[in-house]
Amino acid sequence: MEEIANRRSIRKYQKKKLEKEKVIQILESARLAPSGSNTQPWSFIVVESQDTKEKLASADHGQTWMLSAPVFIVAVADIRCRISADTKIRLDENSPEPELKQIIRDTAIAMEHILLEAEHRGIAACWTAWFAQDDIRPILNIPEDKYVCGIITLGYGEEAPQQRPRKAIEEMIRYEAWIE
Repeated sequence: MEEIANRRSIRKYQKKKLEKEKVIQILESARLAPSGSNTQPWSFIVVESQDTKEKLASADHGQTWMLSAPVFIVAVADIRCRISADTKIRLDENSPEPELKQIIRDTAIAMEHILLEAEHRGIAACWTAWFAQDDIRPILNIPEDKYVCGIITLGYGEEAPQQRPRKAIEEMIRYEAWIE
């Protein structure tokens, strides 16, 4: 619970390189994440190139704060674990395939594992996804049948925001059915 209680979305990073072994350790947590029918639909692209980071931040609604992070992890969901490679498919925000929802759900679990493991190891992180598939995929040569779920920035934090207000537990729990 400590990592869950302490985790914050950090948008300012120190000018300090993040060690490759720490990135691998953090990604190991994603590898261990559960997924429906053990499909493990995720892949992760580690980005350290300043040029590529600038293109990604620009595509991600021009969020220049991202550029202070030494590492980006781009989380990509692959629908081919659920739909045959023989089936032609192009995924975007309006795709109706129910399998898309499944792979996004599963990849989101793996992404949350990354955020919590980063916190556990004293590494700051932020998940962002304010982009369109058609804008983000070409930057990393991601095929049209893959879906980019988000970008996680990683590094040593330069800020320590306070916890934001949360609903009371009584506001979010219902028993047996949806009752107002």
